[in-house]
Amino acid sequence: MRRERPKNLDLTTVEFPITATASILHRISGIIVFIALAIFLTLLNQSLTSETDFNKVMGYIDNFFIGFIIWAALTGLAYHIVFGVRHMIQDMGYWEELESAAFSAKVGFIITAILSVLTGVLVW
Repeated sequence: MRRERPKNLDLTTVEFPITATASILHRISGIIVFIALAIFLTLLNQSLTSETDFNKVMGYIDNFFIGFIIWAALTGLAYHIVFGVRHMIQDMGYWEELESAAFSAKVGFIITAILSVLTGVLVW
């Protein structure tokens, strides 16, 4: 049995379902959270060394670029938590059908957007 396969698959024309996008972004957010944890632990270690190092770290935090990194890391953490809970609910047997899974993904994106805005207010 010979099946015809595409010889040149252009990935920019492939449309992923929202559930696949949510799953891929969940994995990416896990990587972001892991890297951000290393950065935050380094800053915490430096801030606990001495008073001058603490003031130096506080100066870093006042920088807009560092504030943006903190906001991005916290947004990634919020996304990872929201969709982690979604995946745990799916592991219990709920939201496994295509329509309910797509709806829960949309709700997860909305909740993450709200948490992202609240995080932005908190950081800035």
